[in-house]
Amino acid sequence: MERTPDRQATGAALRSARRSALSSALRPGRALGVLSVLAMMGCQVASGLAARPERLTGVIVVLLAACAVAFAADAWGAARAAAAFAGAALTGYAAELAGLLTGFPFGSYGYSDALWPQVAGVPVVVVLAWGGMGLAAHAVAVAVVPSGGVARVCAGAGALTAWDLFLDPQMVRLGLWTWAREGFYRGVPLSNFAGWLLVSALVMVVVGRIVRPGAPARGLLALYTVMAVMETVGFAAVFQPPDLLVAAAGGITMGAFAAPAWRRSWPR
Repeated sequence: MERTPDRQATGAALRSARRSALSSALRPGRALGVLSVLAMMGCQVASGLAARPERLTGVIVVLLAACAVAFAADAWGAARAAAAFAGAALTGYAAELAGLLTGFPFGSYGYSDALWPQVAGVPVVVVLAWGGMGLAAHAVAVAVVPSGGVARVCAGAGALTAWDLFLDPQMVRLGLWTWAREGFYRGVPLSNFAGWLLVSALVMVVVGRIVRPGAPARGLLALYTVMAVMETVGFAAVFQPPDLLVAAAGGITMGAFAAPAWRRSWPR
């Protein structure tokens, strides 16, 4: 029996859709991003189980940055992805340098010698972390507030600062930096989070002016979500000793940004 024209058209459309999906999955930027995030997850697990977890910190951050740039390049193009990453990283570097020299905007703190190399006292991996998670938080903000404007900047600043609910307690417990005065949240002062909100807002403005995307970058949303899940599980069950307060505070806060981002970015 011969196929009708309608069946032939349907079959051709399905074959075309499968080819398109396969081609999309095999795009270099997306493939590199997936490989980087898988490698980062493996290193995170190894770090949580290692006797000297700080030795893997640099590797994890480099993979984080590579993943962010790869997914950003897949969504926005290589040139804009590189420029956006550089803008976020340099904004973070300027804030860190100002913080070391003046105590503003985070409060008075100092880095140990464990994080090398450093540029004027600021570890390079810290700068890379600002760049990588800055792009991921911006993608979250684009999904949550598609209309843009001040609301998007605030959403992105909140999403990036939420990550620091994990980052600072983890780095302090590893001895990678110390605060002049201990604060209420696992030794981290309130001024740190106020500073993070301010600097994160600047990162959102810088990235937004470079990228101006019309649609969310789902690879970067996935990166943000992976970081939230890994840190939550790490503090709840892997790191020794576990810290359920940090696991809950960071997991709930990052989840509060990731969940609506996915809901609003998914095609209806």
